Amino acid sequence: MAKPLTHRAAAPALGVLSLALALALPIAATPAAAAPNNGANAASSTEDNGYALVQLNGDPLATYTRTKPPKGKKIDFTSNTARAYRAQLSNLRNDYKAWLRANVPQARVSGEFDISLNAVAVKLNGATLAQVSAHPSVLTAQYQGLYRPNVVAGTPDPDLALINATQAWANQSGSAATAGAGVKVAVVDSGIDVTHPCFADAGYASQRQLGNKKYTNNKVIAAKVFNNKLNANGFDAAAVGDHGTHVAGTIGCNYLTPASVDGVAIPYAISGVAPRVLLGNYNVFPGTVEDARSEDILNALEAAYTDGFDIANMSLGGGSHGIQDLLTKAVDNLDQAGMVVTVSAGNEGPGYRTVGSPGMAARALTAGASSVPHFVGAPVSAAGSSYGAASGDFAVVASNLAAPLGIVAGALNGLGDACAPLAAGSLTGRIALLSRGSCDFSVKVAHAQAAGAVAALVQNNVAGDPTAMASNGTPNQPTIPAYMLSIDDGKSLQSAGNGAATTIGAMLTYILTSNKNIMAGFSSQGPTDVAWRVKPDVVAPGVNVLSSIPAAYCAAPPCFAFLSGTSMAAPHLAGSAAVVRGQKPQWSAAEVRSAIVNTAQRGVLKGYADAKPVADANIIGTGLENLLAAVNATVALDPVSISFGGVPSGSGQTRAQTLSLSNLSGSAKTFSLAVDAQPQGVSYQVSPSTVALAAGESKSVTVTMNAAVGASGHQQALLLVSEGGVPSAHAVLFTLMK
Repeated sequence: MAKPLTHRAAAPALGVLSLALALALPIAATPAAAAPNNGANAASSTEDNGYALVQLNGDPLATYTRTKPPKGKKIDFTSNTARAYRAQLSNLRNDYKAWLRANVPQARVSGEFDISLNAVAVKLNGATLAQVSAHPSVLTAQYQGLYRPNVVAGTPDPDLALINATQAWANQSGSAATAGAGVKVAVVDSGIDVTHPCFADAGYASQRQLGNKKYTNNKVIAAKVFNNKLNANGFDAAAVGDHGTHVAGTIGCNYLTPASVDGVAIPYAISGVAPRVLLGNYNVFPGTVEDARSEDILNALEAAYTDGFDIANMSLGGGSHGIQDLLTKAVDNLDQAGMVVTVSAGNEGPGYRTVGSPGMAARALTAGASSVPHFVGAPVSAAGSSYGAASGDFAVVASNLAAPLGIVAGALNGLGDACAPLAAGSLTGRIALLSRGSCDFSVKVAHAQAAGAVAALVQNNVAGDPTAMASNGTPNQPTIPAYMLSIDDGKSLQSAGNGAATTIGAMLTYILTSNKNIMAGFSSQGPTDVAWRVKPDVVAPGVNVLSSIPAAYCAAPPCFAFLSGTSMAAPHLAGSAAVVRGQKPQWSAAEVRSAIVNTAQRGVLKGYADAKPVADANIIGTGLENLLAAVNATVALDPVSISFGGVPSGSGQTRAQTLSLSNLSGSAKTFSLAVDAQPQGVSYQVSPSTVALAAGESKSVTVTMNAAVGASGHQQALLLVSEGGVPSAHAVLFTLMK
């Protein structure tokens, strides 16, 4: 099953970094730092053993030779060939359903698919996988995955600036008014609040609206719900949760929409990555639903494809389901049929092999998350210096609070973490300064209060901006105001000294910091546990992303919030794909995907623990997306990265793979290929090293890996593609020596 992949912005304190697998959790609308996941949801199930997906013989329409669309086109459902083949597949499924009724009568077919997969969904009602797969037409049967959303929770827009979006809009005489115009993006999520000004349709041409018209207009042109308990619960496509509306705003909020958070006016008007895009609400988390099954997501994807959508965004994820994961196969097939599918990598980092499904799909455009340097917080001043502090679930000051600083002594960045009771009266009348780590925020703030503190400032223990602290939800929470400072601001405040006059301001303010492009500690990492693929493919802003949320989430709508998670990174890629497709409608889905992945910025991403440069491809993919470079791409690579899989350390093997290069320009090009920074354990070669391509032409090269006997670990390098000495693209080469 899938869940939304928002990283709860107000995560409990982290001392020990957990690698527990708990992909994609719905999170609140509060500021967040690039902190690691705390594993609080590690017990969440990733499969529903009551439901199965059963794949049958017969290629789906997306890959069948006679119905697979040509480059840059979609399946023609009206053609006689497509109609005849759909009827043939339907007959195959009908034969299976008749057999199922006769031989496994308790099982019930709950869904059918023929675009991305030739398959049926089955409610088992006590039947086993072996029973429902005994028919000779069955290729494979597997329990349905459970998926969740992937969230953690005038002046130039610092978010769009990180990916050079505004420059990309102006490419080829374009503008914000036309960025993404006519391109359709399906938001497979928890709904879109169509009343939000981000989605107002003034100035949009009249559109055919699909599904529940109550939730559509001429910008949000579809509103459909997908949940196999629909009839029992009566859910509709309404945006009950905040996740989908936030994701949709990141993709396509109308250009220069004024915003405020907690009464603080944002000093610039926000825009989506593709402000003029058309959106679709394909709601797989309706009402109170937190988990979507595989069939819900497949139904949504196939409906979006049938409805003519060009791109589908899935800010959701679940655990890996192995090499036969049918949802990942469906994503791959839809890419080949002309739909770009963007997916969040997951919030289970740090740690290798934490990317789950469907982000592990070979042809998914999978996003890791990095920081946007801003938040709304309270001012803190001492010794002539001012800082910004993030609030969360705890009390805040009603008026400016002035008191002496009380430094809790300890060894964590010069502070104690207050996870054990403090000496009675040791903080009486003081503003306590303590460290994040080792226990819940509720515990440490309660200990500071018991020691007499009138407020608490918690210094973060990772790089980046402070996080909005969450309580642990137990009764008898502490009542004193509590905030978090960044690690740098906390260290600076320490230098003011114990007893220094300190003031916490009551009036919140917008704070722009220097903490950009820091990898989120929660961002899931590769390689995948199937084929050891490099994932994420590329990184996009995913920490403290400001976007729209539904009207029910604030006292005076329209509502906006900062959320964090790979859920927030994926819609940046979806919006980017819309901008690229809008400017390059002749490009295939694979070419759009390559343009974004293989032109990413290198050398700008930093580690969450120490803010030092990160080059590990299984953390950052090819780097931070660069939309301006993507719309100007001249060459596409397929695949976008090459993994040679797992190689036994003592084998000294040689392996070779084929890489296709396509000339995206309108003129003949000659590209040079070379491998940069050969690792010590293996060597990579590419042949030929020069490729001449006519306009639109494609050719293949061979990339060979030679492993040294005894080599170990992650062996990676970059394949550089250039034209006349000018870089054109780069791709990751990877081998896991084990």
